[in-house]
Amino acid sequence: MTTPSRPRVEFTPFSVGSARFAPGTLALIAGPCVLEDEGMAEEVARETARVAAVVGLPFVFKASFSKSNRSSRESYRGPGIEAGLRALERIRERTGVPVTSDVHETGEVDRAAAVLDLVQIPAFLCRQTPLIEAAAATGKPVHLKKGQFLDPGSMEHAVEKARAAGAPGVIVTERGTTFGYGDLVVDFRSFAIMGSFGCPVFFDATHSVQRPGGKETAGQREFIPILARAAVAAGANGIFLEVHPDPARARSDRESQWPLRDLEPLLRSLMKIHQSLADTAVMETRRA
Repeated sequence: MTTPSRPRVEFTPFSVGSARFAPGTLALIAGPCVLEDEGMAEEVARETARVAAVVGLPFVFKASFSKSNRSSRESYRGPGIEAGLRALERIRERTGVPVTSDVHETGEVDRAAAVLDLVQIPAFLCRQTPLIEAAAATGKPVHLKKGQFLDPGSMEHAVEKARAAGAPGVIVTERGTTFGYGDLVVDFRSFAIMGSFGCPVFFDATHSVQRPGGKETAGQREFIPILARAAVAAGANGIFLEVHPDPARARSDRESQWPLRDLEPLLRSLMKIHQSLADTAVMETRRA
């Protein structure tokens, strides 16, 4: 059962590398699903950083060094932690953007946190107490993806674990909920419910259009703009997007990654909605 919404609690601003997350701003976490090629990943980081700067979004680059949750044993899992972290470190040095990736086991956390500006906990692992506590104990901000199997109110427990273990900032992300077999549905009450936790609430617009099951996860890319715009209108503090120069050739999530060439118009449309909400709030305050 979904927890009744409490009043939204503005979060205390915090930094992820050079990116500043604060109430009243919209932020972006984006990049290819998995590190396929360092050159391609750097291209995505540079172009996304350019677009984010033009549009006015704080930006953190994301790419997985390893994907543990794969449909098939034959699926590409990434370069692994050693090569992947070296690539992410070079991308950060060359582009100047903060970087994040997901960790799957407590033994990965310290090595990953030595490079990452933000430590991400995958949705399927969002209840793993030792993993959350280890990530938070590094002193880096922690990004908690809401499990596909959880109602939004239940994520408060994960947030409390991270805070109690010392995380200087916590992000929680809505990414769709399992709806029968092979489909996900987005509950837009999530942004009000998780907004009461006192942390920024992001929306994962690309994983939310996935159609899990089978040898390879399918997806419905055409619904990304609709859901992302609705999430911003519902009060999301940020957007999470998996972005690829050529999604049809992507080695992971090819049907749900957003084309890099189409990123700027999508982000511009989201910022228009965000600005409209801000303008409306100002007018309501003046009338009050």
